[in-house]
Parts: sequence; structure tokens; C-alpha cells
Amino acid sequence: MKLIYRIALRLSAVLIPLMALWATLFYFMTVDEINDEADDALADYSELIIIRMLAGRELPPLNSGSNNSYSITPIDREYAESKSHIIYYDAEVYIPEKEETEPARILSTIFRDNDDNYYELKVAMPTFEKNDLVRTILFWIILLYLILLFTLIGLTTWIFHHSMKPLYALLQWLDSYTPGKHNSPVPDNTNITEFHRLNVAAQEAAHRSEELFERQKQFIGNASHELQTPLAILGNRIEWLLDNTEPNEKQVEELFKMQRSLNHIVRLNKTLLLLTKIENGQFPESADVDIADLIREQAPLYNEIYESRHIACHINLPDHFIVSMNDSLASTLVTNLLKNAYVHTNPNQTIDVVLHGRTLTIANDGDAPLDAEHIFDRFYQGNKKEGSTGLGLALVKAVCHYYNCGIAYRYTNGKHCFSVTWP
Repeated sequence: MKLIYRIALRLSAVLIPLMALWATLFYFMTVDEINDEADDALADYSELIIIRMLAGRELPPLNSGSNNSYSITPIDREYAESKSHIIYYDAEVYIPEKEETEPARILSTIFRDNDDNYYELKVAMPTFEKNDLVRTILFWIILLYLILLFTLIGLTTWIFHHSMKPLYALLQWLDSYTPGKHNSPVPDNTNITEFHRLNVAAQEAAHRSEELFERQKQFIGNASHELQTPLAILGNRIEWLLDNTEPNEKQVEELFKMQRSLNHIVRLNKTLLLLTKIENGQFPESADVDIADLIREQAPLYNEIYESRHIACHINLPDHFIVSMNDSLASTLVTNLLKNAYVHTNPNQTIDVVLHGRTLTIANDGDAPLDAEHIFDRFYQGNKKEGSTGLGLALVKAVCHYYNCGIAYRYTNGKHCFSVTWP
């Protein structure tokens, strides 16, 4: 998830409880204020009624057009002493003129006249409908929430993109950065301290990476060349022993084993060196290579090498398929795919080589699927074959990665299928 989307989600999550809390406080403050005003009016009205009653004057009419109403009920001393003399509460009252009930604020007060008679006065004043108030507040809160949310997200997005341009420039540079190639310097057109420090740190890390890359190339080159000489000497000495001495049968057998092991080490050393050179990008030169002709050239050679196994190779190729690649790497790609198919195909079975569109598929018969997740890893061997270094498919993957080609393995209809797709 992008950072801006995460920020938007968190803003939305934070606004919801804040707006809910604000709406709750606003509702109770509004109700409290309305009740205070109503209570003051009820107190004044009840005081007017009590004064007129105690003075023996005419009481106000029960309905003066304002829907206010009151009732005076005689009570005994025990009831009067058991109740609070002033009580405010909400209730539903019936209004005869409207023939309906409405919410009202009611004041209940107890007083006595000059003859020690106790009365309970209830004064009612129509007030607001709380459900309507809740719906109104809820509507405006939701509207306010949406307005605030879209406003904040819009402003945050604009400010974020404007402020984070140096970071986006750095990320774009990191995406295009490749050790060992000509890379532009880290963009540093910002006066923000944190971004400037980040750019400086990235440039220093790039310098360290380039230094390590060069040291690695030198080490691999030196190690490979240093190993080639003693390996060649060992091979020559074994051959000299076989040609110029008279070892017994057991010694000859051991010398041949040593020679096979030494040849395996030589091939392994050359393959690892080639693999490292590919990964280090040391094949910059490219030319137009006809993959179809290359397959037609290599396939008969492997037919001759593995003729004794009676493997049938069916080829379906167009007249030409030209790609821009290094000649050596193109040959490495094709020969390793073909060799892998021939080595891992049982006698009297078939190999299919198909080049359709921009995809080359080489399929060979097999008994069970391989581990598609690790098949292209170095030294992975599903079924160990004598003389195999376990680096053939790793070389194929390295070449494909070098030229941004797609490489895939699947097991379909009893066949191992390896596909390479050129961009």
C-alpha cells in the first residue's frame, strides 16, 4: 500500500471517533442549553401562578395560544413532605387543541397557602422533539465529516506529493541504479535537511557498492585465472603418469577417477566464472543473433552426442528469429537448455523444440514435476546426473535476467517444459 493511501485511511479512522465525540458533546450541550431556557421560563410561569393564587387573583387561562398548560392538585402533608418541592423532567403531554401528544418540559413544585393547605403545581411547556434533533445533528455531522475528510485528503495529497518530490526522485534513481554500470549521480535538488541527508547517504552507499563491485570482479577474475594454472598442471601430470609410467590396474583406476574429478572442477570453475561475469554485466556488446539458426546448428550436435540413447528431437521453428544479444550468451542460453533436455531425458523418449511468436519452449518427457521454485537455483539437481555441475539452468536464468527475458518452468502432460520469452 502506498504511503498516501495509508495516511488517508488513518485520517479517516481518526476523524470518525473525533466527529462522534464532537456530535455527542454538541447534542448534550444543546439539550442542556434548551432545558435551561425552558426551566427559567417554567419557573417564572409557576411563580406567577402561585402569586396570583395566594393573592386570590384570577389565574392565567389554561391555554393562552402558547400551548403552555398547568394543573393545581391539593395534596396532604405527608405527600408534600415526602417529595422534593421543585422537580424538572421531560414527559409527553396531551394538547387538546391539536388532539395529539407532544414532548414537553415539566416543572413540578409544591406550595401551601395561608391556611396550611398543600398544593402540587405542574407547569408544562412544549419543547423540541429529541429524535428530530438527533437525526438533524447526525445528518449535519455526516455531511461535515465527509466535507472535512475529502478536504483533508485532498490537501494532504497535494502537500504530500509536493513535499515528497525529492523522495520520489531518489526512489526513481534507486530503481534505475545498477552496480557496475554508468549511473547518474543521486538527484539532490532539495533544501529539506532530512531529504538532503538521505540523498547523501544513498550516494555514499552507491560509492561503497561500486568499490565492492570492482573488488569482487577483480577477485573473481584473479581467483579464476590463478586456479586455471594449477588445475591445468594437475591435469597434465595425471596424463603424464598415465602415459609414462606403468601403474598397476588399481592405480590406473584411481588416476582415471582423479582425472574425472579434476575435469569436473575445471568445468565448474569455468561455469562459475561465466555466471559471475553475466551477473556483473561484463558482456556489453550485442549483435543481431538468429535464435532459429542457432538451434538448427546445435540440435544435430546433441543428437550425435546422445545417439546411443535413441532420443527423438522434434523441431518446429520459423525461418528466422532475430534478437539483439551477445553471441556467446545466446549460445550459452540455447546449448544449456538443449543439454538439460538431453541429459534428463530417458532413452527412447522425445524432446520438442518449439519457437512460436517470441517464446522458445523446450520440452522433454519426465516422470514427475520438479520444484518450480528452486529449479533455476545454483546447484539444484532434481535427479542427479553424472558429470552435471548443477549450474546449467542457473546460467539460463542469468542470461534471461541480463536481457529482461521471461523464464518459466511447468510440468504438463508428462513433459518438463522450459520457456524463454523475449521482450
